[in-house]
Amino acid sequence: MRAVTGAVTNLRRGALLAVSGAAAFAMVSACVKLVGSDLPNPVVVFFRNLFALAVLLPWLAKRGPAAVSMRTARPGMHLLRAATGLGAMYCFFYAISQMQLASAVLLNYSRPLFLPFIAWIWLGERPAARIFPAVIIGFLGVLLILKPGLGWQGQAGWAGLAGLAAGILAATSMAAIRRMSDTEPTVRIVMYFSVLGTLVSALPAIAVWQTPTPAQWWALFGAGSIATAGQLLLTRAYSLAPAAHIGALIYTTVLFAALIGWIVWQETPDLLSAIGAAAVICAALIVVVTRRQRT
Repeated sequence: MRAVTGAVTNLRRGALLAVSGAAAFAMVSACVKLVGSDLPNPVVVFFRNLFALAVLLPWLAKRGPAAVSMRTARPGMHLLRAATGLGAMYCFFYAISQMQLASAVLLNYSRPLFLPFIAWIWLGERPAARIFPAVIIGFLGVLLILKPGLGWQGQAGWAGLAGLAAGILAATSMAAIRRMSDTEPTVRIVMYFSVLGTLVSALPAIAVWQTPTPAQWWALFGAGSIATAGQLLLTRAYSLAPAAHIGALIYTTVLFAALIGWIVWQETPDLLSAIGAAAVICAALIVVVTRRQRT
């Protein structure tokens, strides 16, 4: 009885932490949108990485030298993970600056629709046949959001394609993490991405440099620091509750983003986008749960 009670308590705590992490990532997206239309995208990406690293370092220091060792036998995989993750960030931040917040976030979170096929091609992990109908529904939902047949205006333009590219690149980054997780601890993977992301993104930021205003500094710091907090909250949530449950709750990020977009920018999705969003979320949840059941 005590074990059952403890499991229920951990599930509730994990769920609360997962929803808190989802809210944090919605806030990060809002911070990016606040500055994205005024600052060059490379500058925003650089400071997102820099401030995230600045917040992460004290937390890593408390774990001791052994926990933050950078010695690795998989430098190529770390570079690939950094390249795809950073590419996803550039695309996502551009989409956020040009689209409704919830739609951009949703396209970025379409990654579970692509991950099974990337893992199949790259890792040899054949997806279960029952996920294919869900993936088709998910892609139809994406088309409803992008509306490619209605002209290259608004969300059907380059911003929509950038949001979709962010989802594909993020899925590739997740596959890279899975590929090296047999030898690389989570802390080392996070550390390599933070360091490489900051160093690499500094170069294009210098090329288009624009000094942020005081208000923009606060938004940029919020994007980096809150992102680190959100990642730590999700890491803790995964340690307390089943991954399938946590993966489902992460999609509350889209709901938080929709709420923030409505309050701050008076954004209201049209009917087709709302139907598409529901289709993508349902399809992605089915894929996530199916993959977790197989693993």
